[in-house]
Amino acid sequence: MSMDINCDIGESFGNWKLGADAALLQRITTANLACGFHGGDPLTMRHTVEAAVEHGVAVGSHPGLPDLLGFGRRIMAVSPEDLHAYVVYQSGALEAFLRPHGQALKHVKPHGALYLMLNRDEDLATAVVDAMFEVMEQPVLYWPAGSEDRALLRVARDRSVVVIREFYPDSRYGSDGETVVERERLPVTPETAEAALRRFLDRGEVETLDGTTIPVAAESICVHGDGPMAVEIVDRVVAVLAELGRPLRAATAKESEDALR
Repeated sequence: MSMDINCDIGESFGNWKLGADAALLQRITTANLACGFHGGDPLTMRHTVEAAVEHGVAVGSHPGLPDLLGFGRRIMAVSPEDLHAYVVYQSGALEAFLRPHGQALKHVKPHGALYLMLNRDEDLATAVVDAMFEVMEQPVLYWPAGSEDRALLRVARDRSVVVIREFYPDSRYGSDGETVVERERLPVTPETAEAALRRFLDRGEVETLDGTTIPVAAESICVHGDGPMAVEIVDRVVAVLAELGRPLRAATAKESEDALR
């Protein structure tokens, strides 16, 4: 009955600040932390890890494409060898910041346009899974619910990678089940997010852009940390879960395995 709430955070870079990380870390159970490619920098990583540990928030890596200008939301031509190195480099750096606190990397969650690329390219998907095995003893992948028949999901499950599925109350879904990757996060009101959340919790479905519905099953709820009303949306999520008697807790491998039975 428990539910995980995760956010993409740590995406500030130098003097450029993005997201209400301090407030979000007081409300969520899991953080997907940028590692310097699409956003973030070493000092931001260190400070965000310290804050996450202080609040008991589990931390995973949020590796992206080397695209600060486009915030990792532009598809790029990269080789499997390059992508393998990108994921090891980013996730390994984050793991090094976690180690002094006695913490380990909880999961890997690809960011932005990389998600779309991994949906379609088996060779890139294999490279990412290989990289996960190099940075984690038991790889765990966070992946959007609804996009089930996709390259990375197939490769991950073939290799016994634990998959934690996510529902996004603040995102738009295509009829194919993919979440829409936007260059700039569009405003979503807490009321709209709450309606989508209740539909997911009550009926196990989400409405798509063309007005149809698709089934979704997930162990985690993701709210994007760069959204203009991220804190207010998380507060609505917390309130709805409390109303329904659903305690907050970081997702576990066992819960993912039970959900697949």
